[in-house]
Amino acid sequence: MAEYKTVKIEVPEGVNIILGMAHFMKSVEDLYEALMNAVPHIKFGIGFCESSGPCLVRHEGNDEELERLAAEKALEIACGHSFIIFLKNAYPINVLDKIKNTPEVCTIYVATANPLEVIIVETEQGRGIIGVVDGLKSKGIETEEDKKARKEFLRKIGYKLS
Repeated sequence: MAEYKTVKIEVPEGVNIILGMAHFMKSVEDLYEALMNAVPHIKFGIGFCESSGPCLVRHEGNDEELERLAAEKALEIACGHSFIIFLKNAYPINVLDKIKNTPEVCTIYVATANPLEVIIVETEQGRGIIGVVDGLKSKGIETEEDKKARKEFLRKIGYKLS
């Protein structure tokens, strides 16, 4: 028998979340190193769900509050070998390549600053992530004015040249 659940994650102001799957308890330390090597002044917390042995939430980080949030949300998700990263002073686009190139990382489900719902299935054996709901439902198709605003915003925050 399978039971379906959702875990809601409200993202604090100025914070982004990355949710993924890895395969070994050393993942938490390797992800720490990947993040530290990606962006100077990055602040983050990592929670990693161990899926054998003591089945603990392993956690690391360089920001106490983000590390606490990551550990608490990882425990709420409680899906074997999943990890969650809360980060600030960087965007996922700045660190995703480093995370994806971490040898233990198998999957990235989402990288977002939007409210998030993690869809979980629970069986007699354990729990698994089925998918995520990232933000809100689309409301329409962008107009020429919307395109102009998008392009101006990307240049304003420095992601595109003038």
